[in-house]
Amino acid sequence: MASWATLSPSIVEYFEGEDFYRCGYCKNESGSRSNGMWAHSMTVQDYQDLIDRGWRRSGKYVYKPVMNQTCCPQYTIRCRPLQFQPSKSHKKVLKKMLKFLAKGEISKGNCKDEPMEPTMEDAVAGDFALINKLDIQCDLKTLSDDLKESLESEEKKKAKSPKKEEWNELTQSQDMEEKLGSGEPSHSVKVHTVPQPGKGADLSKPPCRKAKEIRKERKRLKLMQQNPGGELESFQAQCQPSSLLPPKAKSNQPKSLEDLIFESLPENASHKLEVRLVPVSFEDPEFKSSFSQSFSLYVKYQMAIHQDPPDECGKTEFTRFLCSSPLEAENPPNGPDCGYGSFHQQYWLDGKIIAVGVIDILPYCVSSVYLYYDPDYSFLSLGVYSALREIAFTRQLHENTPQLSYYYMGFYIHSCPKMKYKGQYRPSDLLCPETYVWVPIEQCLPSLENSKYCRFNQDPEAVDEGRSKKPDRLQVFYKKTIMPYGVYKRQQRDPSEEAAVLQYASLVGQACSERMLLFRS
Repeated sequence: MASWATLSPSIVEYFEGEDFYRCGYCKNESGSRSNGMWAHSMTVQDYQDLIDRGWRRSGKYVYKPVMNQTCCPQYTIRCRPLQFQPSKSHKKVLKKMLKFLAKGEISKGNCKDEPMEPTMEDAVAGDFALINKLDIQCDLKTLSDDLKESLESEEKKKAKSPKKEEWNELTQSQDMEEKLGSGEPSHSVKVHTVPQPGKGADLSKPPCRKAKEIRKERKRLKLMQQNPGGELESFQAQCQPSSLLPPKAKSNQPKSLEDLIFESLPENASHKLEVRLVPVSFEDPEFKSSFSQSFSLYVKYQMAIHQDPPDECGKTEFTRFLCSSPLEAENPPNGPDCGYGSFHQQYWLDGKIIAVGVIDILPYCVSSVYLYYDPDYSFLSLGVYSALREIAFTRQLHENTPQLSYYYMGFYIHSCPKMKYKGQYRPSDLLCPETYVWVPIEQCLPSLENSKYCRFNQDPEAVDEGRSKKPDRLQVFYKKTIMPYGVYKRQQRDPSEEAAVLQYASLVGQACSERMLLFRS
């Protein structure tokens, strides 16, 4: 795990989006368009800033849909776990799991709002050909040697150039060589105040009570008037066992998400479920020892749920997209005990893995990447169950890391029925594709009913506050040297080169453009 003080900068290789691709959602053969870049390495802070500008990763490929041109606009969605209350259908899923664990009962019928992601290929289906092409074209060893030589040169200049001291402290030649020698292509967060939700259910108020509960309440009040002491206690004892009685002041409060998930099981429970958080690293013994079982589960899932042929869900594909992450594992003193980075959350039932949730733990959120599970356990609605567990996990991390308080669910696609379920995890917000501020989903839905593409920020004067304002300060890695774009552009004569770099700067924003190294050949 990288030391916080010696953290290396992100290294990315940007590819300008030129063509339309097949859409994984509506199946339009040429409707999807996105911009993408290959992340040789990336800090968790940079990735946090990028997803707050509409980016998302698939393996080491980081992409951003061209929202006003793509056929199915993909809006980044986040849930606010601290205010989250499970819905009726969510509670049914949690109770179904508890019944199965306690008594082995198998309920009929599945929830309609799973899994968390439809298919891994949906997000960047058209970009796979580009990624495979890059694997063949790029000479990785040359880039690695060039970067190492550049960093050694920077070290020698350290005493003469105090201004470059910060970069030298951040860059380590050995780390770079490891990152860039993996056989893959070589070719500051603004916290916005969330507006109050508009019309709709007030999640801060308790749900409507049933008639039976109201009758009990009336009887309790009547008994209190007759005898404020013993008769009231007798009535309470008749309603429920004394060992389960909550404090009187909380008698009408609904059960919390944690109460529903971690309800105690009998000693003779039929099954045992254990959730393990494992870092995505082949250097981690637990990840390495469970890799074979996890991969077999992935193959079973892809073939049964998504009808993938065996040659499309091999070990190479599994490793590239679900085990290969550009995120550098970081463990700062003010971070969570598990640190930041990419993880597999494994669900072990009676000693075997039945589901794996791939997640990224970032400075301000837990970001859901993908889920795969054993189709034999579809009756447990594992897509919904895992999402609720990840929301509870975010709340747990928040206790020790207060700034980590959001759960990112990937993309919300209003025009795609199978992706609209993400809006059921309330309260949640959608990211405005023009100003990159968060807007409560209730305020966005009316606009989305009228148009696939919408600017959610209602202030016509509002602009992207994090936009690229000083492109000359963008950091470029070119010909064994790290230099600002202002120096780099004086060496270029190709006008298309400037257009590509400026497009990159506009998409990643000023903060990331100054921190990340943009590789140019």
